[in-house]
Amino acid sequence: MSVAILTDTNSGFSNTEAEAAGIYLIPTPFYIDDRLYYEGIDLDHDRFYELQAADKEIHTSMPLVGDVLDKWDELLEEYDEVIYIPLSSGLSSSCETAMVMARDDDYEDRVFVVNNQRISVTMKLSALEAKAMADQGKSASEIRDYLEEHALESSIYIMVDTLKYLKKGGRITPAAAAIGSLLRIKPILQIQGEKLDKFAQARTLKQARATMLDAIVSDMTDRFNDPEGKNCVISIAHTCNYDAAVEFRDEVRARFPDKKIIIDPLSLVVACHIGPGSLAITTSISPIQDI
Repeated sequence: MSVAILTDTNSGFSNTEAEAAGIYLIPTPFYIDDRLYYEGIDLDHDRFYELQAADKEIHTSMPLVGDVLDKWDELLEEYDEVIYIPLSSGLSSSCETAMVMARDDDYEDRVFVVNNQRISVTMKLSALEAKAMADQGKSASEIRDYLEEHALESSIYIMVDTLKYLKKGGRITPAAAAIGSLLRIKPILQIQGEKLDKFAQARTLKQARATMLDAIVSDMTDRFNDPEGKNCVISIAHTCNYDAAVEFRDEVRARFPDKKIIIDPLSLVVACHIGPGSLAITTSISPIQDI
């Protein structure tokens, strides 16, 4: 039984990374001043932030239905089954749409859509776990069941550097943004499962990093029963803020000296809503420790 692993660029995979991992990728569409771009094809991170800085109107879209079906058909010519991991159902309609399409006679019991409830770095980890299971001979239904069972064993904490894009997207009021900017408040957001919530706020980058590090330690201890993080993967993520991410990784390494801690950019669908300069930390229980 051969199983293909398919996800989209909301996972944070670049085309090169996905190809090296043996994972297939669907590009996420973006509408920028009403022009259609595809992430990883004619829209890379540098170009995205350039357009965002120029105050272009940027809107995300779920992967186009035709693109998804074409990819399923292509993969089913080579593989017996397909695992498809779209963006969390709580953050996009792409998962629900894909589940409906997979009930069609051409795809039922051949395409297995995973409601993984994750985004960006943690979504990428799920795809890597799925590929490892497929390589071990697991069926698509076994892989889907495992990923959905363990979907909530993950956290992301994101420090937002500017309130501009939260205001632009209607997530905070203009008055709150003005006061926050005046006081130089840096909101810290939390993603656990299907919810993006406000978690805390900080006045300095140092304070924000300490708050986020304390938060993942608390999750490891209280939610995952793994205070030393032996069964957890820790990642640092950012939007156009690599130097700060390196500094933060050094702080996290001091707390977890035996852990491999990777740095990844947050996916562009996240950057669209929070802008550049953000810093994030993620932790997930995972059987894959060397990623």
